[in-house]
Amino acid sequence: MDIQNLNAFIQVSECGSFSRAAEKLFITQPAVSKRVSSLEQELGEALFDRIGKQIKLTAAGEALLPGALRILAELEESKRLINNLNNKVCGTLSIGTSHHIGLHRLPPVLRAFTAKYPDVDLDIHFMDSEEACEAVIHGKLELAIATLPEVPMHNLHTEIIWPDPIAVVVSTQHPLAKQQNINRDELLKHAAILPSQQTFTRALMEKSLKLQQSKLKVAMETNYLETIKMMVSIGLGWSVIPLSMVDQELSLIHIKNIHMQRQLGIALHKTRTLSNGGKALYRELQSFGKH
Repeated sequence: MDIQNLNAFIQVSECGSFSRAAEKLFITQPAVSKRVSSLEQELGEALFDRIGKQIKLTAAGEALLPGALRILAELEESKRLINNLNNKVCGTLSIGTSHHIGLHRLPPVLRAFTAKYPDVDLDIHFMDSEEACEAVIHGKLELAIATLPEVPMHNLHTEIIWPDPIAVVVSTQHPLAKQQNINRDELLKHAAILPSQQTFTRALMEKSLKLQQSKLKVAMETNYLETIKMMVSIGLGWSVIPLSMVDQELSLIHIKNIHMQRQLGIALHKTRTLSNGGKALYRELQSFGKH
């Protein structure tokens, strides 16, 4: 079974499009179609239903996908083991991180890392922390530098680098800004601008404040903390953001006995080997965590 054909199949299944898969693989769309067709001929089964512009996996495609992902993950693992034998720190290192961490935490780390290891080509993917952790589990990324999950995820090892206190905030002009000793029920009377329900930050907020989705008046959901901060600052509602982002445009809301802190750090697969570049970045992150 040809590895390139398997990779094309995986990319089409993830992108839901032959053209987008071709862009990710840096080949033409006909070349992607040819590789998938070759795989279908070898297996004697159609792998995709092509209905108009929609592409969906057939039952055979659904059955093949987990095994195909494992094969490519094992191949990458073998390549890393062999490349690590020469002790050179070089090659491509694929990592995932959130926009917030990439903007506020990673620049000094990457500056130091690239100065020490100029032969490493960083392949950085900006995505939600939850997606980055899943990509590590499935072997698509070596490392994630992300908000860490509150509940352990299968096959994912995590390590805290930056404790990140988060706070409830409103605009300085918001009715709650002038009040003292606000309780949770008073907060819930007002509209909120929050990260989506699927995020680790939202889960931490709901757990800490003992909130139920049905009681929240959600005016807007977005996973971009900078957007949340801006929307709060112009008075559209309350939210939770890292304490480090709070400035003169925002007022902190103190709720008795509520202290929230998420953990930012490293996520890697428990059983897969890091490349020499991955090990070097891991050490660099650990050193910044000790500062």
